[in-house]
Amino acid sequence: MSERIGFIGLGIMGQGMALNLLKAGFAVRVWNRTARRSQAAAAAGAVVGSSPADVAAHSDIIITCVSDTPDVEAVILGPDGVIHGAQAGSLVIDMSTISPQTTKEIAAKLADKGVQMLDAPISGGSEGAAKGTLSIMVGGDAQQVARAMPAFEAMGKAITHVGGTAAGQTVKLVNQILVVGNMLAVGEALLFAQQGGLDLNKTLEAVSAGAAGSWMLSNRGPQVVNRDWRPGFTIDLQQKDLRLVLEAGDQLGVPMLGTSMVFNLYRTLQQQGLGAEGNHALVKALEHLAGVEIGG
Repeated sequence: MSERIGFIGLGIMGQGMALNLLKAGFAVRVWNRTARRSQAAAAAGAVVGSSPADVAAHSDIIITCVSDTPDVEAVILGPDGVIHGAQAGSLVIDMSTISPQTTKEIAAKLADKGVQMLDAPISGGSEGAAKGTLSIMVGGDAQQVARAMPAFEAMGKAITHVGGTAAGQTVKLVNQILVVGNMLAVGEALLFAQQGGLDLNKTLEAVSAGAAGSWMLSNRGPQVVNRDWRPGFTIDLQQKDLRLVLEAGDQLGVPMLGTSMVFNLYRTLQQQGLGAEGNHALVKALEHLAGVEIGG
C-alpha cells in the first residue's frame, strides 16, 4: 500500500505537484493558507485538511511547498504546525527554497519527535510542476530518499540525492545563481539583436541549439520576444531566493558579483510594481537603461 501524502502549499508550484501525486494514485490530504487554492486538488480527489497539524496527523509523508523561510517555520513549527500532528516515523519533505541554516534547525526539532526530514527544493517553473518534469535536489538520509522516491517520481524527472541535511537547499541556491546569470545574458543578447535589426525569432532558433543554448533561453527567450510576462516564477520569489544566495555567499566568503547586480536590477523593477511578473522580466531593467524595447 502506498504511503498517505500530506501536501501543504498550493501556490504557483504546489498546485501542479499535488495534482500529479493524485494522478499517480496517492491518497492526498492538502492544506493551503488561502482556502480557495485547495479547490482544484479537492476536485481531483484530495481531502482538504483543517490545519498543517491535521494534515500531518493523517499522513505518512508530509510535503511542504511554501514561499519563504518564515512560512516553512510557521507551517512546520507554528501553533497548528506539522510538528504537533506528525507521528514518530513519519517523514517531512520541504520542497520550498529556504535558508540552509534554518533547514538544519527544523530537521533537528523534528528529529526530537522521531520525525525524519528531507530538504528537496525544485526547479523547472510552473510548467515543470504541471507536467511532472521538475528537477528535484534532495538533501538528507539515503534511506528516507529511497522511501520518498515514488512521490518524487510523480512530481519530477531529474531527482538527485546531493548530500546530507541542507545540501538540497544549497544546491538550489547554486541553481538560482545560474538561472539569473543566464537570464541577464538572454536579456543583453536580445537587446543587442533588437538594435542590430535582427529577426528575434530567427536569432533564437539560430543560437538555441548551440553552445549558447540553455533552459532559460529556450523557455523564457520566446516569452521576452512576445512580451509575455506571465510568471513561471515571479520576480518577488526570485528576489527571496537571491537574498538567500547573497546571505549564504557572505557567510561563505564568496564574491557574488553577477548575482548581486541582478538582485539590484530586480529591485528597480519591484520599485515600479513589477514584482508579480515573471523572472524573465529582468530584461525590462536593461530596456529602461537602454531606452529600447525588445520586440517592440
